[in-house]
Amino acid sequence: MRTQHTYTIQSPNFKTQLLQWSQQFEEVVWLDSNKHFQKHGSYDAVLAVDAFTGITTDSHQAFDKLHEYQSVTKDWIFGYLTYDLKNDLEDLHSNHFDGLNFPELFFFQPKKIFLIKEDVIEMHYLKMVDDEFESDLKEIEQWTKNKVDLVSEKINIKLRLTKDQYSEKVNKMLAHIHRGDIYEANFCQEFYAEDTQIDPLETYQKLNSISKAPFATFFKNQHYYALSASPERYLQKEGTMVISQPIKGTAQRSTDPIEDEHLKEELKSNQKERSENIMIVDLVRNDLSQTAIKGSVEVEELCEVYSFEQVHQLISTITSVVGEKTPPVTIIRSTFPMGSMTGAPKISAMKIIEDLEETKRGLYSGAIGYFSPTGDFDFNVVIRSILYNAQNNYVSYSVGGAITAKSDPLKEYEECLIKAKAMREVLEN
Repeated sequence: MRTQHTYTIQSPNFKTQLLQWSQQFEEVVWLDSNKHFQKHGSYDAVLAVDAFTGITTDSHQAFDKLHEYQSVTKDWIFGYLTYDLKNDLEDLHSNHFDGLNFPELFFFQPKKIFLIKEDVIEMHYLKMVDDEFESDLKEIEQWTKNKVDLVSEKINIKLRLTKDQYSEKVNKMLAHIHRGDIYEANFCQEFYAEDTQIDPLETYQKLNSISKAPFATFFKNQHYYALSASPERYLQKEGTMVISQPIKGTAQRSTDPIEDEHLKEELKSNQKERSENIMIVDLVRNDLSQTAIKGSVEVEELCEVYSFEQVHQLISTITSVVGEKTPPVTIIRSTFPMGSMTGAPKISAMKIIEDLEETKRGLYSGAIGYFSPTGDFDFNVVIRSILYNAQNNYVSYSVGGAITAKSDPLKEYEECLIKAKAMREVLEN
């Protein structure tokens, strides 16, 4: 079905040229680790372009349709799951305003795939396009971007919630926590711009140069774009091992090395931040146990500090072992949406989130990634991401944080602004 060609990268700009070359296609998924060391890393970067087949659906029976598509295709498929697929799993609804209008699920079987590890690239081409690989390589190596100097318009970013409205809603969430309805919930707010055009690739490259995140993504499906600087893995499957790496706990960074180290140590010992993380670890353990071989769920790392360009984060790593015949989509179905973006207990948290948030999350706090022909998969969490609908000229980014009994609305709001900083800088130049 596919032929494979291996090539040693000669040019130091190959990755940049490859991504620029990909823009001629209607469907593009670019996944970049930015050379972060990952305990469970697979590739340094991956590119998939040009759909041969695909699936687009709303939330109704979405996971059944994805399972059928993945089972029948038995090939690489790339795409995304939006947060609102929760409505397929539980008696939940999403009735908020949606300025982006992304389909709720989209996957495609690419004609051309590039897998990069260090200086070696594997090209996996469907046989129908196999005779193009040499000319493609030559084109990529010689690619020079035709720079069109557009006058960048001033982007007017609006807040969906004022600071006071945000505090009022967090206090309502705290009332739910004090009543015992939930222990923790992730509350998010949207920042947006209407009647605005951006250059998606240039915007992504600026965001990536600032953030250098381990799960960075450039996604394009016709006029829908996701430009992501995500630091978080949602779920990975390698053989029979399943890996989840939720992030909960954030501290800002300092340019002063001594102060930065102090902020790092402070985060590691902060009881509120640790409790946020540990609650989600318990939730993930419970989710993974639904498909795991009995006794195989383990916490590999608990509240480890990872440092990124903008922030320090607490990350935990939870693993499980599944049976060889367990369908990949079943594993995702039993853990979706990810605990770090919902709360505990999960269903109660999602109901309260829906009641208090102002906009439909859509692809934000969903996942982008791929399934391999053998049923392995790897998906990020769509956070620290700019979403763009080029047809209706709507730009959006959302940020959120975990609300627990110890949360202070003002501090939570400040944490949101820290997380939003890179996206705002990029859009406002």
